[in-house]
Amino acid sequence: MRAVPGPDERRDAGLQPERTRLAWRRTTLACAVTAVLALRQALRGSGSALEVGGAGLIALTWLAFLGVAHRRIRELEAYRPPVLAPRVALGAVLCTVALAAFAMTVIT
Repeated sequence: MRAVPGPDERRDAGLQPERTRLAWRRTTLACAVTAVLALRQALRGSGSALEVGGAGLIALTWLAFLGVAHRRIRELEAYRPPVLAPRVALGAVLCTVALAAFAMTVIT
């Protein structure tokens, strides 16, 4: 539940929080597509331990990113959203880079 802001706390955030929420959602969707395509490719193979392990790693990476994105989207609903913690930002970047690397592996 949001507290009613005092006269000195009122601000016009404009559409910036909405644009940020949409950006997180777009990135989550792009990561989901990458993960699904990479999982499909990994599971189509011979079923070796390396392919199954890779598929598991892809799924875990996507779930980690999904958790980070969901948390941030929820935080942006606040009247004054907290600043994105460096640890959370680093986690999002690492998951995105890992999923991009998985996508490149699938393409090649």
